[in-house]
Amino acid sequence: MQLRNVAIIAHVDHGKTTLVDELLKQSGAFRENQAVAERAMDSNALEQERGITIFAKCTSVEWGDVRLNIVDTPGHADFGGEVERILSMVDGVVLLVDAAEGPMPQTKFVTSKALALGLRPIVVLNKVDKPEAEPDRALDEVFDLFAGLDANEEQLDFPTLYASGRSGWADETLEGPRDSLKPLFDLIVRHVAPPKQMEHKDEPFKMLATTLQADNFLGRMLTGRVESGTLTAGKTLKALTRGGEEIERFRVSKVLAFRGLGQQPIEEAVAGDIVALAGMTKATVADSLLDPSIEAPLPAQPIDPPTITVTFGINDSPLAGRDGDKVQSRVIRERLMRQAEGDVAISIADTPGGEAFEVSGRGELQMGVLIETMRREGFELSISRPRVVFRQEDGQRMEPIEECTIDVDEEFSGAVVEKLAIRKGELVEMRSSGGGKTRIVAHAPSRGLIGYHGEFLTDTRGTGVLNRVFHSWAPHKGSIPGRRRGVLISMENGDAAPYALWNLEERGKLFITSGETVYEGMIIGEHSRDNDLEVNPLKGKKLTNVRASGKDDAVVLTTPVKFSLEEAIAYIDDDELVEVTPNHIRLRKRYLDPHERKRKAKEAA
Repeated sequence: MQLRNVAIIAHVDHGKTTLVDELLKQSGAFRENQAVAERAMDSNALEQERGITIFAKCTSVEWGDVRLNIVDTPGHADFGGEVERILSMVDGVVLLVDAAEGPMPQTKFVTSKALALGLRPIVVLNKVDKPEAEPDRALDEVFDLFAGLDANEEQLDFPTLYASGRSGWADETLEGPRDSLKPLFDLIVRHVAPPKQMEHKDEPFKMLATTLQADNFLGRMLTGRVESGTLTAGKTLKALTRGGEEIERFRVSKVLAFRGLGQQPIEEAVAGDIVALAGMTKATVADSLLDPSIEAPLPAQPIDPPTITVTFGINDSPLAGRDGDKVQSRVIRERLMRQAEGDVAISIADTPGGEAFEVSGRGELQMGVLIETMRREGFELSISRPRVVFRQEDGQRMEPIEECTIDVDEEFSGAVVEKLAIRKGELVEMRSSGGGKTRIVAHAPSRGLIGYHGEFLTDTRGTGVLNRVFHSWAPHKGSIPGRRRGVLISMENGDAAPYALWNLEERGKLFITSGETVYEGMIIGEHSRDNDLEVNPLKGKKLTNVRASGKDDAVVLTTPVKFSLEEAIAYIDDDELVEVTPNHIRLRKRYLDPHERKRKAKEAA
């Protein structure tokens, strides 16, 4: 059977996973009466809730006498570590572009990686049935993007299809019959070259591990493309690191291939196919799995460095251990090390004292997903504000700059440009994109954008769309003003009283409601001024024989502000932490005792 390996790449929300669903359906991968979830490839609970792809996944379909191995990749730049490795397994890419939005920052990020590897793209203009779709403009923008990314002649001569992934059709012209995805299947078979590796099937076995997963029955499993040779279960292989050190020798217990949505054991893996192997105990991502006769490792793609760092510490608040069962630093460290093994875009470092760990990664979303996953597993953590990773070049302090592409209604564009200027952003382009919308492109320091998204949604009444992607390193831009307001800090331990909160409402916005347990040093609201204020949220009403206690029931409190995990992490200041447990997200001061807080503030000053 012939083989084709292809990745589907696109900006977040341009319809990759929905298109893969349709490809699976129309190729007969599902039975007629089989119940299949919408966006079946997004199998992780967090992916389904957020509606985004976080982990790259493989599937395969049969089209005539050709097996297509299809890889669904994440569209978000925070998960770029997945994309960089995955692209080395395929021979072609299908670039999906929303016909209304055109190419977006993440499209640019992923496409630059694909073009650099010499892959020839197929461009699919998706969602052409949307009322605001402008496929011709989108196609021109894609061509300009490729030219801007130094694509070669062969890559610039790309075939194009018009499609609607949701309706399940693709056509070479806009006026086509619109009945199925057959034109896309046929184009992939024609345009994507068969794997070159198939010519090397008589050589010794070689494979580069690109993704790691754990199976309850089979243990560690590594997925990758077979670079040469064939393999059957029971054979012995050795694993080498990128530097050529031998990690282990192991017997392959199972060879699995992707068939539809599942994995099936196969008799023999052949050169060019994408397979998963089980049996190793130490080998991990970016290691080479080789026949014992081979001495040199396979070259692995270099991975972009992390741009932000967050400190994960143990939860040492008075309420620690009430919600979660994993609270010790040793357990947290083991879990983080396990994460770093499978995700090459994350690095972990111990801090002096061993109670906390510096976790570095690509962005706030990637950190938010990791923290959310851990809290669901029963961990309790205290999380610091994200800090940007700086580096030294020729004696100069360099910081990461991000390219922001913003789509807003014209009336809000002034407010957005003003906020970007405060955050040391430089305007690159501002143009009308039709329908009363303005597109703004700016380059801003990563540290200025931490915590900006919530403010941006407020400024644009929730209608703006902000996309960010790493652009370059640049000399340090100077200080950027932080949060404008102070916070309300509880000075007592106990349950908040409605009367006390009612009196505190004039002091600012509250984050808690009556009956919630609070402790000394916990942040319960935002002060209306720029200084922090210690308050007593437990103070009841003094009763006299004139005032009856029943009047207390009549207190009506304003609905408190509730933060999501990412909002909380972005909101806090450097002297504050987010306490994360399976059931609660609380904000607190790093030092709970007021005297210690004052002493530390003096030392810092």
